[in-house]
Amino acid sequence: MGTHYDIIAMGLLPHTTTHTEASSPHCRPIGPARSLLPTRLLLPSAAASIPHYVSRPAPQPGRAARSCWGRQMAELESLETAAEHERILREIESTDTACIGPTLRSVYDGEEHGRFMEKLEARIRNHDREIEKMCNFHYQGFVDSITELLKVRGEAQKLKNQVTDTNRKLQSEGKELIIAMEELKQCRLQQRNISATVDKLTLCLPVLEMYSKLREQMKSKRHYPALKTLEHLEHTYLPQVSHYRFCKVMVDNIPKLREEIKEVSMSDLKDFLESIRKHSDKIGETAMKQDCRYNQWKIIARIFFNLLLSPNIKAQQQRSLDNIVSQHPRISGGKKSKKEACTSSDLEVKNTSPMSEQDSGILDVEDEEEDEEVPGAQELVDFSPVYRCLHIYSVLGARETFENYYRKQRRKQARLVLQPPSNMHETLDGYRKYFNQIVGFFVVEDHILHTTQGLVNRAYIDELWEMALSKTIAALRTHSSYCSDPSLVLDLKNLIVLFADTLQGYGFPVNQLFDMLLEIQDQYSETLLKKWSGVFRNILDSDNYSPIPVTNEEIYKKIVGQFPFQDAELEKQPFPKKFPFSEFVPKVYNQIKEFIYACLKFSEDLHLSSTEVDDMIRKSTNLLLTRTLSNCLQNVIKRKNVGLTELVQIIINTTHLEKSCKFLEEFITNITNVLPETVHTTKLYGTTTFKDARHAAEEEIYTNLNQKIDQFLQLADYDWMALEPGSRASDYLVDLIGFLRSTFAVFTHLPGKVAQTACMSACKHLSTSLMQLLLEAEVRQLTLGALQQFNLDVEECEQFARSGPVPGFQGDTLQLAFIDLRQLLDLFIQWDWSTYLADYGQPTCKYLRVNPTTALVLLEKISRVMRDTSRKNNVFAQFRKNERDKQKLIDTVAKQLRGLINSHHS
Repeated sequence: MGTHYDIIAMGLLPHTTTHTEASSPHCRPIGPARSLLPTRLLLPSAAASIPHYVSRPAPQPGRAARSCWGRQMAELESLETAAEHERILREIESTDTACIGPTLRSVYDGEEHGRFMEKLEARIRNHDREIEKMCNFHYQGFVDSITELLKVRGEAQKLKNQVTDTNRKLQSEGKELIIAMEELKQCRLQQRNISATVDKLTLCLPVLEMYSKLREQMKSKRHYPALKTLEHLEHTYLPQVSHYRFCKVMVDNIPKLREEIKEVSMSDLKDFLESIRKHSDKIGETAMKQDCRYNQWKIIARIFFNLLLSPNIKAQQQRSLDNIVSQHPRISGGKKSKKEACTSSDLEVKNTSPMSEQDSGILDVEDEEEDEEVPGAQELVDFSPVYRCLHIYSVLGARETFENYYRKQRRKQARLVLQPPSNMHETLDGYRKYFNQIVGFFVVEDHILHTTQGLVNRAYIDELWEMALSKTIAALRTHSSYCSDPSLVLDLKNLIVLFADTLQGYGFPVNQLFDMLLEIQDQYSETLLKKWSGVFRNILDSDNYSPIPVTNEEIYKKIVGQFPFQDAELEKQPFPKKFPFSEFVPKVYNQIKEFIYACLKFSEDLHLSSTEVDDMIRKSTNLLLTRTLSNCLQNVIKRKNVGLTELVQIIINTTHLEKSCKFLEEFITNITNVLPETVHTTKLYGTTTFKDARHAAEEEIYTNLNQKIDQFLQLADYDWMALEPGSRASDYLVDLIGFLRSTFAVFTHLPGKVAQTACMSACKHLSTSLMQLLLEAEVRQLTLGALQQFNLDVEECEQFARSGPVPGFQGDTLQLAFIDLRQLLDLFIQWDWSTYLADYGQPTCKYLRVNPTTALVLLEKISRVMRDTSRKNNVFAQFRKNERDKQKLIDTVAKQLRGLINSHHS
């Protein structure tokens, strides 16, 4: 016991009792050693006494005092040690055995190890006494329990023997049953295994069948059904048999199969996009053909409706109907609207054959008969590759990737489609192919928009259309500027209208195209003006400038039907008879109407109001009249080889054309249904044009007459030194007068003022030219005989003026053209200087038109003759005796004339 408690005190064994101690009737377990320790310690009393020693005043130094102080300190230290040991013992009793090491270390670190061991031994002995008391208290009960257990052991042995015997008998009798049960167990195990195998195979067979079906679909390129099969296989069948190795192989192959389906479907899409790009012109051609037929039916219906309202169909409607029927002899019906064709397409993806997929959905319509119904634009295209690829990418969760790829590729194709060929302006086919490609592109996109959900949206379509519209308009502006043929421009306009109407039917805004057509209209007008300039030149060059002869009533009515001319007197005349104008009048008039028709053709289908069409036609017609026709007439009038007869006929023709302007106004009013009195209606300037041309022709007549007169005057050959005059007028002047008489005889159809002005101008020019001929500086000497011959010529001119070559002159108005010459010649021939000098400057002067300078020049020429004494035949030879007086008189007159000239200048 002592040893055991020593070990406990050392902390090497747990504070528990051994089996032997527990079995002793005198031993029983006790609680923690803490309950057995004394509760009163000396440490507090000792500690309380410390202040008594500390606060007491220090004794006086001495040996006895020091000895007392040492004892007190020793007692104090002993109390502190005892208190510390007590604390350690309490910790040993109350602390877990695993944590008692630091407590024991503090004992061994101190100097009172022996005293601690003594206290520990005393504490152990105290505990031993407590244990012994407790064991002695419970010993009797323990002995009774042992006695009862000994009795039970005998009964248990008997029971054991009976159980053993019974078990032996049971084992012997149940051996056969055990064998049968083992056999049954094996059978049941085999049956369970077979059933499990059947169940597993039942689960695996659908997986294998689905996988086989997947392979067949992949082989036949039915990619979307294959993808659906793959989805069912992955999510429905494989999870049921996922623990088999072959399923793991399938699971590993699923991503590869998906990627393969993805790549194959994308390859089909690429083939589809490439084929669509190549065949977009065919798709657009079909769509535009449908719209063209639809528009033709509308035009025919409108014309027949107007015909029903008014039996007298208008000219432009008849012409439009004739054009449509001639250009399109067979117009088949049954056209389905584009939107219906778009919305009625099947949205479900159908399983198509591999051949159809290889063809990328473009159907062949090249061998289509003309009389068959034109297939819809969507009927030409199999969109299943797009649908399949879209569904496949949607199922694979890559729809956004597919949409971005599709839109990117279509944008690239749009840029290629919108790039016009460099020679597009040369032929209409170039424009047609360009438009067909654009229409085909947007027809496909419109169909995709309405048959898919989100592959393309309206914003994307609008963005592409804005780009296409800007590029198309820019290309048309550039290439149309090269067109010089109005027929090509008109065909281009019709093609643009068809292009715009077709795309408008698919919901695209085309207002900018119609605005651009108004710009092309100006160019069309310019090309028309150039074309009609050549037409007018040919008409004017080929005209004979003579009145149109008419031999019978049929020809007369034909010409009257071509040109609005009414003359009661001419109608009364018998055949043959002549129209006053030449052939170019009805031809020019008809060509002006053809020009108006050409302008009207361009305005068709532009969605313009009647007022706008009327204004456009009138402006173009004004340009034709004021610029083109006017220039052509001016060029004809200004030609060098044009004769007076041609000029006279031009004046007559322009007069009749001027009168026809009101009929042109009525013609435009009839085809546009816009009255001339309407506000802002443009007036035709034809009257001004023909007036200007007539005035130019009149001026040219005047100039031409003067030139002819000058040509005759160049033939004049006067002998200015002749002593005697001839018996009649000069030959050149007689010929000149004859020419003037025959010329003015042609002027009978001219307006009176024109003929009178031409005659007066010719006489004035003749008078002025004769005056210049008389006064020219080269003629330095002049005889009175030559002057008298000159007087005969002037009298011939006056006789011509008095004869009235042109009716309408009052009195001697025409003779006044020669008054200057007459008064000058009378002055010299009569030698009436006294009257001239006396009455000079007075309104009633007889020689009022004689200028002193002119008289002086002529007088000096005569004076030089008299001074030339070397001549034998002097004009004043018969007055030799008065020679000095004559010369003196001439000098006096010349002096007075110089005085008059000087006074006039001052």
